[in-house]
Amino acid sequence: MTTLLLIPLLLPCLMPLLARRALGRLAPATALWALTAAALVLAGACVAALGALVLTGLLKLPAFAALGELVHPLRTPSRYLALPAAAIATGLLTIGVWTLTRSALRQTRAFRTAHAEADRRPTAGDLCVVDSPHPDAYALPGRPHRIVVTTAMLRSLGPDERDALFAHERAHNRGGHHYFLAAAELAAHCHPALRPVRTAIRLAAERAADEAAATAMGDRRLLARAIARAALAGQAARSARPDFAPAATTGPVPQRVAALLVAPTGRTRPSVCWIALLLAACAAVSATAATTGAVAFHHEVEIAQGEEAR
Repeated sequence: MTTLLLIPLLLPCLMPLLARRALGRLAPATALWALTAAALVLAGACVAALGALVLTGLLKLPAFAALGELVHPLRTPSRYLALPAAAIATGLLTIGVWTLTRSALRQTRAFRTAHAEADRRPTAGDLCVVDSPHPDAYALPGRPHRIVVTTAMLRSLGPDERDALFAHERAHNRGGHHYFLAAAELAAHCHPALRPVRTAIRLAAERAADEAAATAMGDRRLLARAIARAALAGQAARSARPDFAPAATTGPVPQRVAALLVAPTGRTRPSVCWIALLLAACAAVSATAATTGAVAFHHEVEIAQGEEAR
């Protein structure tokens, strides 16, 4: 059982490689969904496996076995592995909860500050202009969704480029990309190997918004120019926006601009199916291993509860 629970802890190590391949071969919107779903499943399986390892180690100790109303301490074949694994799992879970809590508090403060700043400003539809010398623009989720742009960013762009930038940010809000970014942040705190996947999901969200905005504008070169100029204008500015508020100036801008300057072919390459299948298989194996390990743990607990009566 303990060995089986190690599988969900090892499989996330494949995700950084698969994420890079998915970004290069899948359509941006497809990559966004596939990577986020796989990251969440792997993160959930990892947490479940760590929890089962912790309980397995604790219930092998007489004091905790008595608290769990077991007739005798839990007995597992891998007794020399269970206790060290439980100690390591406890440490990993503690670190994950601590870093996630800190990140959640920081993001909540940034979100409230951004909304308070936007509420104090007059709006034109979904557009909120903030008087600031620092060029910045981002999609702010909430009710209602808003596009926040500073006066410095407006001065940095021409009229057509502003429209292209706004189309990009509106694509973020329509696509609900803040949910994907929040999910990526959550997964990143569950396993260290999922942190590069968080970056890949952020890039996929930007590329998905790029493609949606390019379709809406009908001019890929204009959007590419607007993103490049906005990124150059805002590269020295420090923004207080929350990490789950997507912005056109984030991610590897040269890579995004290069993708916009190439017309999409619309053809599906054979490797696309393989990447999607590998992501699905990785998530399925991890979830199955965690579920099977949890069932085996439950079976061992039932045996420990009723063995003395027999």
